Amino acid sequence: MNILIVGAGPTGQTTALELARRGITPEIVDAKDQPSPLSRAVGILPKSIDIMNRTGVGDQVVAAGMDVRRVNIYRDGKRLIDVDVDQFFAPSEFIIGLPQDKTETIMSQKLAELGVQVQYGRKVTDVQTDKASASATFADGSRRSYDWIIGADGVNSAVRDTMGIDYAGYELPETWSIADLQLEEGAYDTHKITAWMLDGDRDQRDAMVMFPMAPNRVRLVSSTPDSLAVLPIDLDIKEVLHTGTFQISVRQAHDYVKGRVVLAGDAAHAHSPVGGRGMNLGIDDGQAVVAAIVDNTISTYAVTRRAKAKRVIDGTERARKLVLTNNPLIAGGLKLVGWVVSNVGFAQKLFAKRVIKM
Repeated sequence: MNILIVGAGPTGQTTALELARRGITPEIVDAKDQPSPLSRAVGILPKSIDIMNRTGVGDQVVAAGMDVRRVNIYRDGKRLIDVDVDQFFAPSEFIIGLPQDKTETIMSQKLAELGVQVQYGRKVTDVQTDKASASATFADGSRRSYDWIIGADGVNSAVRDTMGIDYAGYELPETWSIADLQLEEGAYDTHKITAWMLDGDRDQRDAMVMFPMAPNRVRLVSSTPDSLAVLPIDLDIKEVLHTGTFQISVRQAHDYVKGRVVLAGDAAHAHSPVGGRGMNLGIDDGQAVVAAIVDNTISTYAVTRRAKAKRVIDGTERARKLVLTNNPLIAGGLKLVGWVVSNVGFAQKLFAKRVIKM
């Protein structure tokens, strides 16, 4: 079987690893000249680790990352929720914090061991398909035919766009930001996620999350243009490694499958980072598309993955609106929920399960 994967992020590389473990050697290309040194996503859920373990990379990711054992949430400077995850789950069930570029490096090294090399600087400019095959045109003018082409090339997918697949949705108006920080030894517990609901300058609140990436290294994500400026605690920062801003798209492709072309990951869906589901949903797409192709159930893939992505999009939007609202009735409800979660064991377990499960 001759398969082209366009895009070498976690979704594309998961797809390639799943094919390789089944004895199918794919071609995987990426428009970038080299792997990106930057990291978009950092949180890897237990289900994603299970998928990675089928191809022998899950344990490496766990060893390289930080296991998240505690979750704190604050509102107006007061602690709303404080839950120890490790009292309910085994270490193998923890969220792992690891920069996306490190995850991709582990994956690509395993692919190389399996005889698959990611071809960087290989840009796809056009894709065509009929019922029996699909073809890709590359930036150098060459054209090749494949049994399947899998578009895992992100929000600005060339595969999706050249196929004329609608990517309906909207962009959120506010500018979000990130900051990756190297901290002084012992400045912060890097086995903990901390989130804050902050006062805002608009009709809604601001939000901030601090997520562990490595020992003494964290990522800030904020609904403001400058995460560092609104950080509500003093941190002993050794070095600011990277900062950036971004807009949030909330979109979903109208078709996940068209002829012999299949979409996966951000090429198929985009949503708020609240809840940290984006990369994990893409990894799940990657294993699902391979199973669908091998088992000849691709029409089922189109239906089930679109439905799952819609649930994630709807859930992340509800969560985003909840944490950013200034509605006093919801504020009172959040305080009550926070007290119950922090003080009732059963509620703590439900909350912890909600955080780490996809």
